[in-house]
Amino acid sequence: MEYKEKKEPSLHSTWGIHDVGPPNANEHAKHISRKLNRRQVQMYSIGGVIGTAVFITLGKQNTEAGPLFLLLGYSFWSCIIYLVNECVAVPTSRLPVENAFVDFAVRYVSPGVGMSIGYNYFLGMIGLLCFEITNFGNVIDFWTSEPLHPAILTSVCIVTYALIHCWDSRWFGESEFWIVLVKILLLILCLFYTLCTMCGANPLHDAYGFRYWRDPGPVVGTTRSEQLRAFLSALLGASFAVAGPDMLSIISGEARDPRRVMPIAFRTVFVRLFVFFVLSTLAVGIVISSEDQILLDAINNDSAGAAQSPYVASMIRLKVSVLPHLVNAAIATSIYSAGSAFFFNSARTLHGLAMKGMGPPVFKRVNRNGVPYVTVVVTIAFACLSYLQVGNGSAKVLDWFIGISTAAQLITWCVMCVTYIRWQKAMEVQGLWYTEELPYTSKFLPWGAWLALFCATIVTLINGYTVFLDGGWDIADFIFAYFSPICFVVLALVYSIIKREGLVSPENADLHSGMREIEEHENTLLQSDIVHTNVMKRTFNWIL
Repeated sequence: MEYKEKKEPSLHSTWGIHDVGPPNANEHAKHISRKLNRRQVQMYSIGGVIGTAVFITLGKQNTEAGPLFLLLGYSFWSCIIYLVNECVAVPTSRLPVENAFVDFAVRYVSPGVGMSIGYNYFLGMIGLLCFEITNFGNVIDFWTSEPLHPAILTSVCIVTYALIHCWDSRWFGESEFWIVLVKILLLILCLFYTLCTMCGANPLHDAYGFRYWRDPGPVVGTTRSEQLRAFLSALLGASFAVAGPDMLSIISGEARDPRRVMPIAFRTVFVRLFVFFVLSTLAVGIVISSEDQILLDAINNDSAGAAQSPYVASMIRLKVSVLPHLVNAAIATSIYSAGSAFFFNSARTLHGLAMKGMGPPVFKRVNRNGVPYVTVVVTIAFACLSYLQVGNGSAKVLDWFIGISTAAQLITWCVMCVTYIRWQKAMEVQGLWYTEELPYTSKFLPWGAWLALFCATIVTLINGYTVFLDGGWDIADFIFAYFSPICFVVLALVYSIIKREGLVSPENADLHSGMREIEEHENTLLQSDIVHTNVMKRTFNWIL
């Protein structure tokens, strides 16, 4: 049975409107603050994860899979991620606590699983952060006659991230808001470019339409085994690129009005998945051939920046000038923004684990603006792994980071699904499932949680399948593909044995801690809204 959706949830934390933490002076040194407003959270939910994948790596995946398999792979995985989003959205909208999905895993599954997934997720975020930093340097080299030393742009990224994240979360929220606008404009530009040029609006007056779906064809490979590998290439590429619900779960702990804002943000995920990933894969399959020599040469030569973008390769072929530089500028902005989001998630995850007693106590410390500055410093230290490209080359290092991050994300999706299943069971056993109204409900649960769990588990197991093929064995590839799953299981078991804590029973699951603070916070905001009786003030506050 489903909940009746609550149309106007009355919600808000003891951490007041301009919060710096709970009233207790000792707690002030531990809790992050709720300062991200409606527009910042919503814009972050729309474009926070858009980075290199949408604008660059789709081209390489198209050459490996073909336009049909690329579209099918991304469409299928977008549906799975949407189901995972529903698993996260329902409990998080009810109780938007700090580091929500890790906190819920501790409460509803087991402390061992919660601790393990927290550090697994941190590892994945560090991999993605380093991936974007490494790619940022490649994109800037698009404009230079000689490549800049990799350490220069890596240092620029790390220093500027430190400045954005070290003092106030509003700096991050505001910077993300404007950069995401640039991402959205770039995506619209790419889709509009596809529509216009395929109809003949290009310097060559070539109305190519769906030509590349006919020649060289919709899929790569002639035999069944080759076509299977082509589809798996697209599917595994999608499992790396398509994400989002985890980031909303993390940011819910810093949303100013979480139980009103977060349901809206979670509902936009479907639109984001469809527009940003499904339409983008369709566009890439239209504008460029899977055998396009310009793109293949750029990939094989590890050309800088937008040179590996399918859109830029198409522009060069159609003799469209100026636009490649504009696309490269927007891609650089998108990559920098995605790296900033991964930096934010990394620091908050470590702080949340420390608050659960699963990390060094020093990680609990926050500054007067509620920013966990110690974990920010730790994240900066791990970001320095990006300097590996100085000695090993960016292409090889990027492959390492992709392997680590893909496996870590897949494990995260599995745990999110299990957590929802356990949460719903606890709600039923404790008599809340049929009586409590929720800010967010879903028609796809609980069966969607089981389906997403099954699919994510299968993809986790086949993530590094190429190392088991004839001539494909590589110890580094094996480690990066399966280190996260193995590490997750080992950490969870060791922690559970040492602490002597098993699975949390539905009867004893903690469904209430933090609820009082959230309701008090909502009441504080409600009183503030009543004070703002001026129409112009109310309108301005609604926009912000």
